[in-house]
Amino acid sequence: MKECSQKKNMASCNCTYEPCPRKGICCECLLYHRRMGELPACYFDAEAEATFDRTIAHFVRLNRR
Repeated sequence: MKECSQKKNMASCNCTYEPCPRKGICCECLLYHRRMGELPACYFDAEAEATFDRTIAHFVRLNRR
């Protein structure tokens, strides 16, 4: 498995939840949100991410066409 590049990942991490200990550690972030029945911030645009509603239902509502 490749080494985690937290510093590099931070360049594209749009999570605004400041006390998050998983910021930039994508594998931990994905696992955490999956266990919570959610998606991580990177699945949402800035406006949707700011709501902190990371539910899959919210994602589906936003992406219905």
